[in-house]
Amino acid sequence: MGGFGGDRRERLARALDEADVVVIGAGAGLSTAAGLTYAGPRFEAIFGDFIERYRFADMYSGDFHPFGSFEERWAYWSRYIWCNRYVKAPGTAYDDLLSLVGDKDYFVLTTNVDHQFQLVGFDRRRLFYTQGDYGLLQCSQPCHKRTYDNEPPVRDMIEAQGWQISASGALTLPAGTRPAMDVPAELVPHCPVCGRPMAMNLQSDDTFVEDEGWHAAAARYQDFLRRHQRGRVLYLELGVGWNTPVIVKFPFWQAVEKNPRATYACVNLGEAVAPSAIERRSVLVDADIASALRALLAS
Repeated sequence: MGGFGGDRRERLARALDEADVVVIGAGAGLSTAAGLTYAGPRFEAIFGDFIERYRFADMYSGDFHPFGSFEERWAYWSRYIWCNRYVKAPGTAYDDLLSLVGDKDYFVLTTNVDHQFQLVGFDRRRLFYTQGDYGLLQCSQPCHKRTYDNEPPVRDMIEAQGWQISASGALTLPAGTRPAMDVPAELVPHCPVCGRPMAMNLQSDDTFVEDEGWHAAAARYQDFLRRHQRGRVLYLELGVGWNTPVIVKFPFWQAVEKNPRATYACVNLGEAVAPSAIERRSVLVDADIASALRALLAS
């Protein structure tokens, strides 16, 4: 492990300080570093009944499980959506990142769908969620290109199962009770146009809806890149793996190669690499993202 002391820390701190513009590319590793874990105590506290019934090892195990009814499926998904979209991550990685770049001209490109950037106060007009949003529903067909805010119906489904929602969004159960594992049929979301079941607005196949908001964010991001093709730009990649490198990683490398005044920084435990063409203008940090961001704040 390369760690984050000495030269690397100084170089990244200097790159942040000297940059006029910061383009942030964020992947799942950033949310993991912030404490949005999909297994362990957090998972067990909310999905204990589903673990007992289906032996799920983590939240992902239920993503494509063939539940016996829509009522049961939405009991699972409403909990999944709530704890990963409407509750702020327990760690400080996102808060620390905002403290580091908040006074800069920045834009965020992310494959994450949990909206943690918005929850800690990043400017929503400087965010492009390329892969969708846990907080949106769409027609499963889809019969039209519109998405729908799901917070009210998801809240209703959560409460119908017996959960109580605290002011912070945390889910609790009254003492001695077990949650229901299905929701009332009338709460199952259906498309207001064709009546088919609704689905999550997530980029998993060719049914993904790119609505007006998605296209507006894409246009703002492309305009931001166009206006900052030159100059002192820091392309800061955080927790991006190799599942979809064409969205963040490869475009960042290409942009730095084209702009001799740009710097590429990658903070990712076990996966911090750069091509030889930009190696001298890269800062590669093989370290825990949360620890690295906190160290930068202390610099």
